[in-house]
Amino acid sequence: MARVRLAVLTWNLYHGRAVPPAGRNLLPAFAATLSGWDWDLALLQEVPPWWPPELARTAGADQRLAMTSRNQLLPLRRVLATRWPDPMRSGGGGCNAILVRGVAIAEHRCLRLRRFPEGRWLHGVRLSSGIWAANLHGTAHDSARAAEEAARAGAATLSWTEGALETVLGGDFNLRRLELEGFEHAGGHDVDHVFAAGLKPIGGAQTLDRGSLSDHAPVMVRLEG
Repeated sequence: MARVRLAVLTWNLYHGRAVPPAGRNLLPAFAATLSGWDWDLALLQEVPPWWPPELARTAGADQRLAMTSRNQLLPLRRVLATRWPDPMRSGGGGCNAILVRGVAIAEHRCLRLRRFPEGRWLHGVRLSSGIWAANLHGTAHDSARAAEEAARAGAATLSWTEGALETVLGGDFNLRRLELEGFEHAGGHDVDHVFAAGLKPIGGAQTLDRGSLSDHAPVMVRLEG
């Protein structure tokens, strides 16, 4: 059987904003930065909902997204957030996105983990290679809720795989330390983590240089199985 090698990136895009504030639409900058890194699978959180198609096109990837919260009247939110991203902040709407290079996406699933006070979703894709990959953005400023969401996400992801040998779950868990049953912690930085089942990390996690983009460092983990 051929050896599996997978470079996994997780990054919270901070609703398309920079630190310090840039005062302009940063889609071209985020797209160029993301496309320049050597990843196979990108798990993205806090993404403006109209961004994933362009991010994927620029990176030569396929994509799927899960709408999260504050997306009512989205056309109006889009106009305002594109013109004034910093004052709009999360009010511009949001989604989580999975981008994949080199293989096709064969299946996409979503699971609502929490409705209030803010919608939280797990979403995952099955790749044509058979690998399952799932993405999560946990509740902020409430470690009990975030831990509950992480545990549910881990169990749901494993149930989706139906015994598949290689599985990845990553994202912004809003927890600095955690363990997930059935998974090995493959690497992380601060609240951003990658977990794997049936795959082992090669070396440690890397944080990538993103300049001033986002308030989260992109985390890269390389896996093999």
